Formats: sequence, structure tokens, C-alpha cells
Amino acid sequence: MPELPEVETMVRGIRPHVEGRQILSVQACDCPCRPMLIEPNLKTIQARVQGATVEQVRRRAKRVVMDLSTGDAFVIEPRMTGLMLLDEPPSVEHLRVEWTLSGSGEFDRLWYWDRRGLGTLRLLNAMQQEAVLGLSNLGPDALEMTIQNWVAICGATPTPIKVLLLNQKKVAGIGNLYASEILHLARIHPETPARSLKRPQIKRMAEAVQEILETAIRHEGSTLGDGTYRNALNKSGGYQNSHRVYDREDSLCLDCERGKIVRIVQSQRSTFFCRVCQRRTRSSP
Repeated sequence: MPELPEVETMVRGIRPHVEGRQILSVQACDCPCRPMLIEPNLKTIQARVQGATVEQVRRRAKRVVMDLSTGDAFVIEPRMTGLMLLDEPPSVEHLRVEWTLSGSGEFDRLWYWDRRGLGTLRLLNAMQQEAVLGLSNLGPDALEMTIQNWVAICGATPTPIKVLLLNQKKVAGIGNLYASEILHLARIHPETPARSLKRPQIKRMAEAVQEILETAIRHEGSTLGDGTYRNALNKSGGYQNSHRVYDREDSLCLDCERGKIVRIVQSQRSTFFCRVCQRRTRSSP
């Protein structure tokens, strides 16, 4: 389930231990589970990156990007269950890829771990990076969106606002969990057509995006009931203790203390909201 806060936490966790160090080797771990997508193959990757320096570790949407001195970049998309780890992994059998690093840092290895193998790892040159990470494929980052950006995006589509928030080509980084949390804080019904939102509603939503995502980052993301998400040091996140609506179906709303949280399905994803706090009104903000 890694979304923007979880991926940002991964990046911040590994950055001080990886940036400025040379890659001595990249190799596959002995994993008996379904293979994950790695492009090109690891033999080719090893030949291209051995001795390269990791110049920068950053996040683009829900991807970890490691920029190398060669101009190439590792682009890792954790998807549902992927983790970037420096310390002991949750389970050895789900380790996928290991980087060995030079120098005398606290950690001399970096791992990609993925229980279900749904994540992807690609080594991309500059042209490929633009195609995969550029604005032609991914929208602007959710944390960098202005109210004017939101007004323009919302005004251009009749799509329900919750569905719009998940469209990575429109705005990058928001996933299912945080979309529900954002709309609850903004007091917007998730089925409201985006273009029907009034400017005061959009302003509340833009502010909620910043508040929810930044707070979740400070708490190092959300570790849900399956315990899959862990930070770079194999520790749980803390934001799950602050969820207002996500996965709280039939529970009393913590804000109004009158409505119960309900669950609906939008675009094959669960949406949670409070019918009292998030009344569907087209004519008023």
C-alpha cells in the first residue's frame, strides 16, 4: 500500500546512508516467490552501474528514484507491498534485490523487499526517465499543487473527486487511503463531480492535502493490520493511529460524533466517509 507518505519516508530513511556512496554490486536475492519485474536484466544492470556513485535519492510520485553519476537512475515502484530497507528485513525469503555499497557507513547494504512481488525496479537512462517520470506520464506532485492547479484540474472533469485524486496523470502521489482521509478533512462527499466543486471547497481540499500528507510523513506513514509497511529500519509507521475514516466502517465519526463511517466502492477501490460530515450538496460549499 505504499503511497506518497510511505515512499517519502523510505526516501528520507535511506538518503543519508546511500547518497555519495559507490555501488559495488547489484544482485538478486534467493527468493522462492513469484518473480518481480526488473528491467533490464540484473546482469546488464550490474555492468552499467558497478562503480557508479549514488548522487541523489528522491521521490517522484509513489516511486523511489536513485540518481547515479552515470546519468542513469534506479526507479523503484513499491506498489502494494514493496519496501526499501537498510536493516533486518521482515522476512528473508521476500528479499528481492541487494545493493552493496562502498565506504564505512553504518549500513553497507540496501535491499528491496517485496512480499507479493508486485513492485518494479528499472534502470533508466535520461530519455527513459523523462518518458516514465515526466509530466507527460505523471501529473504534478500532490505536495506541490497550488489552489490554482486544483481549480484547473477539477474544473476540467466530471469525474467523482475521489476518483480524480487517484488519477496519477492528473495529480501524482495520492493513493486510496489518503484520498479518503483528505476528503473527510475537507468535508467533501467522495462522489461529488470534480467540476461541480466551488472554489471554497477546492481551497479546503488543497489545504487538507497538505495537512494530511505532511502529518503522515511526520509519523512515517501508516502500517495497517497486515503489518506489511515498514520504514527503512524495519519499524512501523505511526499515522494509522490518526486515521479518521479509512477502514473504520460502522464506527462513529471521530469529528462529528454523530455519523457512522460508511464504505462504498469507487473504481473498484474502497472509499470511506461520514454521511454527516460529508453531505453531498451541489449548490453550497
